[in-house]
Amino acid sequence: MRDSTAAVNLGSMKWFVALLALVGHQTVCRSETFIRVNQAGYELHEAKVAIAFSDAELPRKFSVQRGDQVLLEGVTKAITNATWGKWNHHAEIDFSRVVTAGTNLTLHVGMNSVAIRIAEHAYAQLPDVLLEFMREQQCGYNPFLHDECHTNDGRTAYGPLPAGTLIDASGGWHDAADLLKYLLTSGNATAQMLVAYDVQHKNIKFADHFDARGEAKSNGVPDILDEARWGLEWMLKLHPAPDQLYHQIADDRDHIGSFRLPNHETANYGWGQGSNRVVYFADGKPQGLLKFQSESTGLANLAGRYAAAMGLASIAFKNIDSAFAQKCLKAGLEVYSLGKAHEGVQQGNSYSQPYRYAETTWADDMEWAAAVLYRVSDLKEFLEDAKRYAKLAANDTWMGKEQTGHYQYYPFINLVHFALYEYVDEEFQKMLAGYYREGIEQCIRMSQKNPYRVGVPFIWCSNNLLASLVTQCLLYERMTGDTRYHEFMCKNRDWLMGRNPWGTSMFLGIPDNGRYPHDPHLMTTKLTGRSVRGGLVDGPVYERIFKSLKGVSVPQPDPDAPFQSELAVYHDTIHDYSSNEPTMDGTASAILMWSLCN
Repeated sequence: MRDSTAAVNLGSMKWFVALLALVGHQTVCRSETFIRVNQAGYELHEAKVAIAFSDAELPRKFSVQRGDQVLLEGVTKAITNATWGKWNHHAEIDFSRVVTAGTNLTLHVGMNSVAIRIAEHAYAQLPDVLLEFMREQQCGYNPFLHDECHTNDGRTAYGPLPAGTLIDASGGWHDAADLLKYLLTSGNATAQMLVAYDVQHKNIKFADHFDARGEAKSNGVPDILDEARWGLEWMLKLHPAPDQLYHQIADDRDHIGSFRLPNHETANYGWGQGSNRVVYFADGKPQGLLKFQSESTGLANLAGRYAAAMGLASIAFKNIDSAFAQKCLKAGLEVYSLGKAHEGVQQGNSYSQPYRYAETTWADDMEWAAAVLYRVSDLKEFLEDAKRYAKLAANDTWMGKEQTGHYQYYPFINLVHFALYEYVDEEFQKMLAGYYREGIEQCIRMSQKNPYRVGVPFIWCSNNLLASLVTQCLLYERMTGDTRYHEFMCKNRDWLMGRNPWGTSMFLGIPDNGRYPHDPHLMTTKLTGRSVRGGLVDGPVYERIFKSLKGVSVPQPDPDAPFQSELAVYHDTIHDYSSNEPTMDGTASAILMWSLCN
């Protein structure tokens, strides 16, 4: 009996061991493998590197197929020095050798697969698509709503006029989901769109489907110049006299806690609900109408970007509207003089909250203005100014830093090292290229901390930093012919189109057959129930930043919980203004980035 019982127990043990083995096998089978790719597609003749991740060992083989035809078989490359959240296994899938164009291609990794697109000039249409969001942000006349808004902007604060004096500051763009307007960001956005037009490659031609107000009607002018002019016309209003410059319309009194459309304004700045809003004068000094003061020291940051935009406008519109081109150049020269006389930064203003655009750099902006004005005038004094400011600006940047102040190093790229490059001697060129190279190398070192090889800190507006990093890599290539950073550039660019843990594009509505933000922090789309394409959302932030914010929430359970990490979190919800709010200036930067990618 004892022997019989022992035999039964032994048999049960064998069955139990077998069951454990089976369960273990099933666990491996149930381990999910995710493949992340650039959903917009890959350029025919450049690096094509997807990424796969899992909580179990990844397959070693991959293939690219068109139907049943195998175009490439290869071996995955394990990433062993970085992980993301709960996913301990990551591998790169390099299929750069595939130079077959098509939209019906499939990347296979083990039992998993994902559709991919390869094309020549894969991103040629994107700059025009992104302009859709810029038009949706227009103030004064809004073509998305086919209605006017904020036509009574506004009444002055600070400056030579008595406080509360009426001044025409209508027009421009709403900054983001809120309805404020800043010269700080709008001047940069205007200038970057003009640079995109200025450096456009033969492979990209900007469309003409919209008129000067943003309505769907051709007017013989490229749409990107129509949109840039929308910014320029507003900027001209902010400079009503040679010694005057205004810099901000509205403040955090805009954040009244309830959503409203811009043509149904309800905020009250002391002149009645929905009436005039405050217009701040740029005096180069700390400002703040309630308890919080900015740390302003001058106005060269605003003046430099203003003058650069106006100089670029004089070039772009010379053969389209010569009178307007001359008007822009005159304003640019006047404001450049203001910048020289008041070196330092004019920061954004807050009212009852401490949050503001806290820019601290200005030499890069004056360098930009001087280089553009030298190009326009051929006056040596501007070239000497540009070289002096270039040495001051150097590589003073966010690159390589784990944390910075909000918009501390703005703009997030020094475009003028590229603009100045062709006008200086070989030694100076080496110095300018060295500044770019130093910044890129700092980002490469930072990229080793995550398996995606993304080289930016996940602070607020991390996607804006990415667009700037990609742009810097591409401008460095154009300056020097050195392509050593091209694959690194591709990986960072591709992050914005879905090569990220969440597998989502960071642009509203792009690509139309992919995954992208559907619930952005944007009042107009929420209240109208309509979508808009092109806006670049702020992007992932460190988990610690998200947890420190007030007034953000995520629907539970979080659908993207498996892909969150201490390194960064992203939430496609209107309730997360830190990662899912599209910005006007970030979108303009991305227009330049995609223009350079073609």
